[in-house]
Parts: sequence; C-alpha cells; structure tokens
Amino acid sequence: MALHDDGWRLTHFGRLLGHAMRRFDARVLDLMAHNIDVPLALSNLAARAQVSAAHVHITRHLELQGTRLTDLAERAGMSKQAMGDLVDQCEAWGLVTRTPDPRDARARLVQFTPTGLAWLQAFKDAVAQAESEFRAEVGQDVATVVAIGLEAYAGGNA
Repeated sequence: MALHDDGWRLTHFGRLLGHAMRRFDARVLDLMAHNIDVPLALSNLAARAQVSAAHVHITRHLELQGTRLTDLAERAGMSKQAMGDLVDQCEAWGLVTRTPDPRDARARLVQFTPTGLAWLQAFKDAVAQAESEFRAEVGQDVATVVAIGLEAYAGGNA
C-alpha cells in the first residue's frame, strides 16, 4: 500500500471500532438522560453532557460488592489518579461511596449507593435499547457476526 493512498486511515478497524464505541456510548448516555427512573439530578447532568463515556467506566467495572480504586483503574485502562477523579465526581453526585475494605483496614472499597444502583439499572436498560437499535439498523445476522467477532477479538487480550 503506497503512502500517498491514505484512505486506509479512515477505514481501518481501529478507527471504525472507536467511532462505533463513541456512537454507542453517546446513545446510551442519551437514553439515560431521558429515563424517568434516573434520579433527576443525574438525568440533568447526562442531558447537559456532564456525564461522559469516562464516567461509564465506573458503571462498567464496579462490582456490586465493591471494588478497590486500583482495580477499577486497571480494569478501565486508566491511571489510578484519573480513576480517583472520576470516583470523586461520582461520589459528589451520590452514585458511589467509599467504605473500609473488610479484607484490609488500610484499603477502601468504592461501592454503589442506592442512587448508584438505580443508575446501574438505567445503564443496563439503555445498553439493551442501544443494542436493539444496532440490531435493527444492521440486521440480526450482521449484529450476530459483529458480536461473535468482537468477543473473539477482545478475548485475545483477556
């Protein structure tokens, strides 16, 4: 492939996957912003784009029984400091709280609050809706092949 032919930069898998992920996350956040079961303050934050895909990392990676900040950061592929900033924001919004880790008195667990659990349910509902919309747009067969391909590819890094 000659360098003067640079169309490949717009169509390679990494770029397409990045665009698809940003579109998917934006749709999930939009659905959450309009979900009547999301606490109003959080819905307003999502509607004003104050909640970003970065905040979704907490929603994706925080275990129901709680997770240490270091583990959250590692799962999200972020620095501990960046994840700490996100947790601080989510704690200020009432989504999470920090509690002592019963396994290590020096450590703290990040845990969902009741409001955070409502947010998690809204996230689950929004993901299901966005996936349904994806299937409707590309067709069930294509959606199945995409899911199988992405699962196989992602599993290579697990």
